[in-house]
Amino acid sequence: MAGPTSSAPDTRTAAAWRDPSRPVEERVEALLAAMTLEEKVGQLGSRWAGNDMHADDDADVGHDAVQAPADANGAAAEPLALDGSDEPAETFNVAPMQDVFAAGGTVALEDAAVHGLGQLTRVYGSRPVSVAEGAAEVVRQQHVVLAASELGVPAIVHEECLTGFTAYGATVYPAAIAWAATFDPELVERMAAAIGHDMAALGIHQGLSPVMDVVRDYRWGRVEETMGEDPYLVGMLGAAYVRGLENAGVVATLKHFAGYSASRGARNHGPVPMGRRELLDMILPTFETAIALGGARSVMNSYSDVDGIPAGADPWLLTELLRDAWGFTGTVVSDYWAVPFLASMHRVAADFDDAGAQALAAGIDVELPDTLGFGQNLAERVRSGALDEALVDRAVRRHLRQKVELGLLDPDWTPEASVAKAAGVDLDSAANRAIARELAERSVVLLDPGTVLPLLGEGRPALRRVAVVGPCSDDPRTFMGCYAFPNHVLPRYADKGLGVDVTSAVDALRAELSVGADGDPAGGVDVVHARGCDVLGEDRSGFADAVEAARGADVCVAFVGDRAGLFGLGTSGEGCDAPDLRLPGVQQDLLDAVLATGTPVVVVVVSGRPYALGDLHGRAAALVQAFMPGEEGGGAVAGVLSGRVQPTGKLPVQIPRGVGGQPGTYLVPPLGAPDSAGISNLDAAPLFPFGHGRSYTTFAVSDLRLSAAEVPTDGELAVTVRVTNTGGRAGDEVVQLYLHDVLASVTRPVKQLVGFARLPLAAGAAADVTFHVHADRTAFTGRDLQRVVEPGDVEVLVGTSAQDLPCRSGFTLTGALRTVGHGRRLHTPVDVVAVTG
Repeated sequence: MAGPTSSAPDTRTAAAWRDPSRPVEERVEALLAAMTLEEKVGQLGSRWAGNDMHADDDADVGHDAVQAPADANGAAAEPLALDGSDEPAETFNVAPMQDVFAAGGTVALEDAAVHGLGQLTRVYGSRPVSVAEGAAEVVRQQHVVLAASELGVPAIVHEECLTGFTAYGATVYPAAIAWAATFDPELVERMAAAIGHDMAALGIHQGLSPVMDVVRDYRWGRVEETMGEDPYLVGMLGAAYVRGLENAGVVATLKHFAGYSASRGARNHGPVPMGRRELLDMILPTFETAIALGGARSVMNSYSDVDGIPAGADPWLLTELLRDAWGFTGTVVSDYWAVPFLASMHRVAADFDDAGAQALAAGIDVELPDTLGFGQNLAERVRSGALDEALVDRAVRRHLRQKVELGLLDPDWTPEASVAKAAGVDLDSAANRAIARELAERSVVLLDPGTVLPLLGEGRPALRRVAVVGPCSDDPRTFMGCYAFPNHVLPRYADKGLGVDVTSAVDALRAELSVGADGDPAGGVDVVHARGCDVLGEDRSGFADAVEAARGADVCVAFVGDRAGLFGLGTSGEGCDAPDLRLPGVQQDLLDAVLATGTPVVVVVVSGRPYALGDLHGRAAALVQAFMPGEEGGGAVAGVLSGRVQPTGKLPVQIPRGVGGQPGTYLVPPLGAPDSAGISNLDAAPLFPFGHGRSYTTFAVSDLRLSAAEVPTDGELAVTVRVTNTGGRAGDEVVQLYLHDVLASVTRPVKQLVGFARLPLAAGAAADVTFHVHADRTAFTGRDLQRVVEPGDVEVLVGTSAQDLPCRSGFTLTGALRTVGHGRRLHTPVDVVAVTG
């Protein structure tokens, strides 16, 4: 069927489903009634036209060899080596997935859309195209979709946006783990709004972000994509991101639903040995929060199985919980190739057709990035009686509802109109960069200022020379996550550079310390540089130069850590899992060498996961953690080192003391707590706790007041503390509220974050911070798997990290055991009142 016939009714202009004055549901039902079974099935699929596995080289739309896959898709051919060699990095063995990639990569868009098409995949994000080129391709592909089917229903266009819009020349914001270090939902929302406005102007309707996974094991490669290890922090920041994206008109997609981050041994796609109670209390609340408080309209399933049930074939997860219990009405989209993986990887389906039927029945509505399981085999199954057509209708309704909401079925919508604003879009505008800079500056965590930070300022000794060493010192890619376009796609296009202007750490520090562009140190500090080693590899030949540079300097700044990649082509990122938490390659040996010179060494860890720094504490002159701070990261880190930028970042994960003993988040029951170390020869205490972060001023948290000693199990408590800037400089403190259930019917964490507030204070200023804690915030999953508020004693702990908790008191929950559900309070509101006089 090539297009509408001359005798066909004018469905494109006169049909009821084109009438914006009618209710959304009425329009959806009218269109659904007009569709053949084949047209319904067509709405459940997608096509990645820019990722053809065997595309014509002249078309410049793909590649002809499957190597290390981005999203398991082969998009990292000819990657940059991490060990400094001229040879490409070792490629990832995708043989087990080859049949999946090949099956999706050979279908022409015209053929894929012959009965209509649900979505178009990554038109901008698959190769380096300009805004104009990408917009033209959106128009072309949409016209193919419109012309190929009888009804002419446009496709939803989706793209990745994990560190900003994943496209050539778009702003690379800090990675999500860095957003978490800001503890600043409002700033995250502003970032997401900026990302969303850019995407919407380019005809993009859906963004595949944010990642709501909660970190359970720091060795997992995708820690960088998460917002840390605490469900409340992840939920608040994730909901803020969702609001920003959705308010800009782009559908936010929560991923990965659910359990992905808790795989055995931190292995990507690994099985998740997690009980239902842990899933309900630690993993699922973040998604629930982003739906209830953020308004997310889409969810993406996890690749993993939990206790033997793959998420993509789990009706309890995708229907009973998500739909029936939470009331979610949006779409569930598959992670890329998750539907055929039910057959090829999980082996719970006989073939792709069976996988499609299982996924549809479980609750997946749209298959991404290509149609393999949701093809016309579904129509054949319906006609044979093997599949209920109601399941097809259920998914189609959900997808059509979003197309109506997005305006795609309005009579004045055209492919050209959808990208009419694209010509005026600067994807790396000054406004975008300002947000990226603010995020980067607020995300840098001063672990320990030691004896030398800040480098400049009143009372600091004059510096003549600073040595800068380490593999992250001169490589701007180390500032970026694995879904940033320069790391995600551009390794295949060496002539394209980074696509955005990024200052390296050493150049940023030169500028910060006022050295002229010609290297003349007159009036400033002489900065000398010796890389020392690469991120990975065993080459120590550069150690001598680094040692010489350090020995002749007043201070040495060592930038060590990660460079993100995909599927073994990086030290952090998707498919780049770590066996332990030692710094990659020979970086620890480099640090030992420069430390041995006796020159004070400031260690700056630029990474996507926390690394064990216990061996450095007490030896290094200062320790700084920068979680992949994005394109403005160089200036942000340099500003913190000099003292120009007041450090305000807080750890969203712990910094381990030793390289093993994982997993080890702070959310542990009594038998896993550090003070239970007497029962084991292993010390579970972190080097730096969750929530930790120092400043160049000091703060005091005091005067804890509770509004009541007893609170009904359906009541609310006000918790107030006074926060005072006791130092000589303005700064921000993040005051944190934790609760501890003293006696419960199941084991509970020794403490758990239930509220936080970022508080700017001038030197000497004070403010009262009041947390309004509803009894719902104490709820947990009981022995019968029902979420309950249980009467009993609760300890209140307030301070500036999970360990620095100077204010402690308690209250008693009174009354009957209370069962709560999706309507419970998920948020702890905060009031701040300045103290005067």
